[in-house]
Amino acid sequence: MHPPSSAPSTIILLNGISSAGKTSISTVLQQTMDIPYLRVSLDAFEDMLPDRYQEGGLFAWETVFSQMLRGFHRSIAALAGAGNRLIVDHVMVYREGWASTLADCLDALAPFPVYFVGVHCSLEEAKRREQARGDRFAGTAERQFPRVHRHQLYDVEVDTTHTSPETCAKQIQSFVAAHTPTAFPRLRQQPRESIP
Repeated sequence: MHPPSSAPSTIILLNGISSAGKTSISTVLQQTMDIPYLRVSLDAFEDMLPDRYQEGGLFAWETVFSQMLRGFHRSIAALAGAGNRLIVDHVMVYREGWASTLADCLDALAPFPVYFVGVHCSLEEAKRREQARGDRFAGTAERQFPRVHRHQLYDVEVDTTHTSPETCAKQIQSFVAAHTPTAFPRLRQQPRESIP
């Protein structure tokens, strides 16, 4: 058994709308990386929420959801802090009047090298996938589409509209193997109020 490395654990953070293909890419990445990575998904944390948290429900939706998001980000940091390398599937939706999800990630994950990956997909194709899946609220992809990539800064970007998860995963792997991540350090240099 090898002793744990003293180097901080690497995080590959995929951000994109629902049905963009993040889960498929994450699965391929995990299966093909030369070293072990854990997969962490926002969906798994949303599944922890009570059914009554939805907007207009019995519980204060904005409070419950934003607290869950903060916990999600800090659980990523806790897993990485314990020595785990991570592939994270996230949807960083800008919401008017809410604290920035991206800014919270920048703070929570400050000790770790984070490869920030933009996962793009045409709205038409995402809506088609959403309908075919049947496990998403209709209109989720369309609602998220103008709100997820507003910061416009990534280490590497892939587009799943016509590209397979395998090809996208190879693009990400090639980048990670050859580059140091710079997107998060550059975003941290921006004024917090300018980060959507």
